[in-house]
Amino acid sequence: MENTPESTRPVRIALIGAGNRGQSYTRWIHANPERAQLVAVADPRAFQRELVSHGDEGIRQFDDWRELLALPERIADAVIIATQDRQHVEPAIACAERGYAILMEKPLAPTEEESRRIVDAVEASGVLFGVCHVMRYMPYTDLVKSIVDTGVLGDIINVQHLEPVGWWHMAHSYVRGPWRREDLAAPMLLAKSSHDLDWIRYVTGKRIAGVASFGSRHHFRHENRPAEAADRCLDCPLQNSCPYAAQKLYLPVVRDEGAVWPVTVITDDATEAGVIEALRTGPYGVCVYAADNTVVDNQVVALQFEDGTAGTFVMTAFSEQEHRRTQLFGSHGMLDGDGERVTVTDFRTGESVVYETAPTGAANAGGDHGGGDGGVMNAFVAAVATGDPSYIRSGPRESLDSHLAVFAAERSRHHGTVESVPRA
Repeated sequence: MENTPESTRPVRIALIGAGNRGQSYTRWIHANPERAQLVAVADPRAFQRELVSHGDEGIRQFDDWRELLALPERIADAVIIATQDRQHVEPAIACAERGYAILMEKPLAPTEEESRRIVDAVEASGVLFGVCHVMRYMPYTDLVKSIVDTGVLGDIINVQHLEPVGWWHMAHSYVRGPWRREDLAAPMLLAKSSHDLDWIRYVTGKRIAGVASFGSRHHFRHENRPAEAADRCLDCPLQNSCPYAAQKLYLPVVRDEGAVWPVTVITDDATEAGVIEALRTGPYGVCVYAADNTVVDNQVVALQFEDGTAGTFVMTAFSEQEHRRTQLFGSHGMLDGDGERVTVTDFRTGESVVYETAPTGAANAGGDHGGGDGGVMNAFVAAVATGDPSYIRSGPRESLDSHLAVFAAERSRHHGTVESVPRA
C-alpha cells in the first residue's frame, strides 16, 4: 500500500463475503466516500454482490475471492473478510501473504489451531490487521473505560456481565439461521459472545487466566415440541400463542419497514409475498422445536483474572433483545451500566453519579451495534490511511487472547473441568 496521507485519496477496500455483516461495513464506506471507496466484492451470490455495489459498474465483482487475489496487482489497500466463520482461515492467510491490510469479522476461526495460524500469518507479513470486536468501538464502551481508568472504582474485585440475546434473535440466528450448529459454524460462546469476553478484558484491563463454564441447549429441543405443533409455522395451529412463530417475527417487519435486517437475511425478495414464500420453503419457517440446531441457549462462565479477582458472564436467549448489562464492583466504588447509561457510586463520599451516552443505533446488527460497526470502520480506515496501527483497538494478539478464553470455557462446559487459559 502507498503511504498516502488520509486527506489525499480514499482508502480502497475490497469486500470478501457480502452477507449481512459485509453489507453493514459497506454502508459505512458508501456514507463516507471522502475516506473510503469500495473497489471490489467477492461472493458467490450475484444478488448480494449487486446489493453492496449499489449499481456502480466501477466496483469489480468476483464469484470467488481467489479470483480477486489472482490478479497480478493489488487493486485495493485493504480487504474486509466477512465470510462465514469456517471460511476465514484460507482468505485471511492468502490476503496477508499478498500484503493487504485486513479487517476480519469475528471470530477469527472456530478452533484454536486455526486462530493461531491466522495470527501467525498476519504477524509474519506485517500487515495491518483488525478484528471486528465492535463493542470496543461503541461510545458506551468509551464511557465505561474512561470511568474505570480514572481509578474512581479502586481495584476492581468482581465483574458481572449479562448478554441478553433476545428470544426472537435466538430463534432467527441460532436456531434457524447459519449459526445454529457448532459443526457448521461455531459454538454459541464463540459466535455470539466472544464480543463479551473480549469487552470485559478491554474495559477492565484484566487478562482472563482461568474459566469454568456451564450451559445447555435446554429449551429448543425436539422433546419440548407441543403435540399439536406443525413442522412449519405457516401451517401451525399454535402460531398465535407461540413466541417463536416465524410469521410474527418477520411479517410485521417487512410490512412496516421493508427491506431491512432480519428480513433481508431470509430472502432476496423483501416483499410480503417473498417473505411468505421463504417461510414456506426455507429454514426460517421451520418450527423451532423441529430444527437441527445444536448450540446452547443459555451459558454461564465463571472467570478468574490473572490478578486473582473474579467475574461472571451470563448469556441467555430468554430475554428482550437489548444492550448488555454490566456491574463492576471495586474496592472504592461500583459501576452499574445498561448500554446507554452508567451509574457510579463512590464509597468514599456515598454519592452516586449518572453518566449517559446516546448509542448510535440499536444493540443488534440492524442498528449499528450501538455505534460499534461505524466505530470499527472509522478506526480501521484511519489506520490504513495513516499507517498507524494504534487506531485499531482489536489487533491480532489481543484478539487471540480473548478467543483462547472462549475455547477454554468450551472445554470446561463439555468436560466439567476448571480450565486454565493459555497465553496468546
